[in-house]
Amino acid sequence: MLNQNEPFDTNKNDKTNENKNNSVVQNIEQLGQTNVPQLEQSNIHCLTVVGQIEGHIQLPPQNKTTKYEHLIPQIVAIEQNPKIEGLLLILNTVGGDVEAGLAIAEMVASLSKPTVSLVLGGGHSIGVPIAVAADHSFIAETATMTIHPIRLNGLVIGVPQTFEYLDKMQERVIKFVTAHSNIEAKKFKELMFSQGNLTRDIGTNVVGIDAVETGLIDEVGGVGSAMKKLKSLIDKQKSEDLLQ
Repeated sequence: MLNQNEPFDTNKNDKTNENKNNSVVQNIEQLGQTNVPQLEQSNIHCLTVVGQIEGHIQLPPQNKTTKYEHLIPQIVAIEQNPKIEGLLLILNTVGGDVEAGLAIAEMVASLSKPTVSLVLGGGHSIGVPIAVAADHSFIAETATMTIHPIRLNGLVIGVPQTFEYLDKMQERVIKFVTAHSNIEAKKFKELMFSQGNLTRDIGTNVVGIDAVETGLIDEVGGVGSAMKKLKSLIDKQKSEDLLQ
């Protein structure tokens, strides 16, 4: 209801639209982006693992990192939220802390909801177990995955127990990867200890289709393929739930 003591401003709507247009222009000029129209409600949650996976030791501020203490509560929330029916996991990581990476991978693998992973750019080192932890995995045609033995940073005590610990930790990674992909343990170890493929290290760098041919990743594809597969997995689970 209009206030009779207050004159009606005929330019109010014009001013509002002008402010919105100015906001869009500022986003384009400063950030190089525009606002993407949002769906009313999405049943798919997107989780990204980028940069270096940070563990118990905080990395320098200039490093782009994924902190496992941020991801773990998100994964728990995905499991608990009934409105979220599937998880799309995007990876572009150089690897990082082994135990933090395995913790993330175990949580993704233990989700009761359909999961699909997509490796863009790179899914190196401990990023490999995270990539294969999903129900179905994709890799971009130009993306790479580096498979190499576990390394320790900092002080290393040269006693047999240290090397036994490293060997056991490495077996944990091998066991997880082979259990959640189609690659055999023998083949994975061959890639891990291969010489001559990496300039200053032992291991292998697999690109796109190579990762699929070895059985490490399920398919070569991009965002569209990953979303299509995830939606089909969600529909499949819904139909199975109705039959129960």
